Amino acid sequence: MSVHFIGAGPGAPDLITIRGRDLIRNAGLVLYAGSLVPKEIINEAGDSAEVIDSAPMNLDEIIETMVRAHNAGLEIARVHSGDPSLYGAIAEQMRQLDERNIPYDVTPGVPAFAAAAATLKRELTLPGISQTVILTRTAVRASAMPEGEDLDTLGKSGATLAIHLSVNNLKNVVDDLTPHYGEDCPVCVIWRASWPDEKIVRGTLKTIRDTVKKAGMTRTALILVGKALGATAFEDSRLYAADHSHVLRPRD
Repeated sequence: MSVHFIGAGPGAPDLITIRGRDLIRNAGLVLYAGSLVPKEIINEAGDSAEVIDSAPMNLDEIIETMVRAHNAGLEIARVHSGDPSLYGAIAEQMRQLDERNIPYDVTPGVPAFAAAAATLKRELTLPGISQTVILTRTAVRASAMPEGEDLDTLGKSGATLAIHLSVNNLKNVVDDLTPHYGEDCPVCVIWRASWPDEKIVRGTLKTIRDTVKKAGMTRTALILVGKALGATAFEDSRLYAADHSHVLRPRD
């Protein structure tokens, strides 16, 4: 019997992978991350499955629940929002499972930044504009950021930034990035990307704080910053250029 860490995707219930859905259907225990995972996904659990919201639980309680279910011979679906490799808090869970010799695996999910880009109908990497995407956050109440990973440092790259867990720290985001990107740099804030009540706020580093404040966004919002969000004058990719050859499209 195993623990299956499953990325449920960003919110739309049909954005979970087939593998993740099937693991939930076959689990004897479904332990899921509260309001961040859609009820439609949890409803895939079998009639006999025990379904528990982990939101009010601490780490020890979560592990104890997994151990109990494992000892009872149950398959366990540990369902997280988005993709569990990014701010999923699964590392400490896997460490404790390793200590107890309880097997586990990980099923990826669609991350929020990908769902946000799809909603915006934007490519985050444009030729000649940006070829790098940095996934990061800022420190508010969560763990401190390691040295060298502050926005002032990351902003020097000019990359497209996907900033998680930081809508309540928007003033510092703007202050740190404006010297590097300019106050006219496009910014998009996406609240609950892919959910039915999804909201999008567009602006620039100069205007975004007031716009977000008027929209009343206070949590579960992703901040995207970068020139690629507004660029229309960019080079075509070489991938499909008529004079570009590769193994599947050799020169005549």
